[in-house]
Amino acid sequence: MINAALYVFAERGYYHASTDEIVKAANISKGLLFHYFGSKIGLYAFLYDYATRFATLELTQNVDKDENGYFELFKQIVSAKANAMAQYPYIYLFLKKAEEETYPEALAQISERRDKYRRIMEALKERADITVLPPHFDYDRLGDILEYTIDGLLTENVKGENFRADLFLEEAEEYVDMIQKMVLA
Repeated sequence: MINAALYVFAERGYYHASTDEIVKAANISKGLLFHYFGSKIGLYAFLYDYATRFATLELTQNVDKDENGYFELFKQIVSAKANAMAQYPYIYLFLKKAEEETYPEALAQISERRDKYRRIMEALKERADITVLPPHFDYDRLGDILEYTIDGLLTENVKGENFRADLFLEEAEEYVDMIQKMVLA
């Protein structure tokens, strides 16, 4: 049920997602969905809270608290994402779509948790030691390049048939290593 709802909300956003699509994807009855969550907004709020807590737990378990190497830290974050996606393939697409959410009812339910999750992610990235980068290097843009690359791989891999988190991680690390070599060459 969780994976089906993550998928539908990731694809459609809150407003355009329907409970009919969710129950069809989950192969459950609408009554069961409403029994557990009460409403579409109840399901969405639960999912967002669950997804951010699950993602944060994976980050806590997979990112060394003492690591501050720019590229190594980024790879550990990607590893945490891959571990979360092994159980919930659409979790990060859902979180990404929720970042873009503008529908007032949905925002009212997730805004506080969304701000907290953003702060956690920003704090992780701020730990990175940028002194290893060439002088006058725009590390914000480097971060954007890495994020866009990994987001693209994530989207491509998850939407393909037979998603495997381990293969996604392997490919993502290859890209990070390649970018690292280009930057530090």
